[in-house]
Amino acid sequence: MIRRWNPDGPAAPLGRYSHLASVPAGHELLVMSGQVGVMEDGTLAGTDAESQARQVFANIESLLRSAGAGPEHLVKLFTMLSGTEHLAGSRAAQGEVFARWFPEGDWPAHSLIVVAALAAPGLLIEVEAIAAVPRG
Repeated sequence: MIRRWNPDGPAAPLGRYSHLASVPAGHELLVMSGQVGVMEDGTLAGTDAESQARQVFANIESLLRSAGAGPEHLVKLFTMLSGTEHLAGSRAAQGEVFARWFPEGDWPAHSLIVVAALAAPGLLIEVEAIAAVPRG
């Protein structure tokens, strides 16, 4: 079982994440490329960060399922936003999704940065993910 925790010493997390996550022996690491708010047909899920973030998390969940895994196997997320004005929308979508994925508040490690731009015009959020899936 993946262990996630916040030890004494550093300040409490500022958001929905754990300071540490460890993967026990017998797990295979699954590394996901950055997911953006694009639907299966290649169109943007919306022009706002909240819509795109919901799609990002739907894409991550779909990729996890394709590997025989689920959100409980997530170890680390890395979010990139194309401006601070997208923080509220991305956090709102994350809050909804995390309430479903991690009802006990056992969140994966997570980092977030604001960048000048993402790979294509209109993209507001991109999230990379690492999961650990039990072998066998």
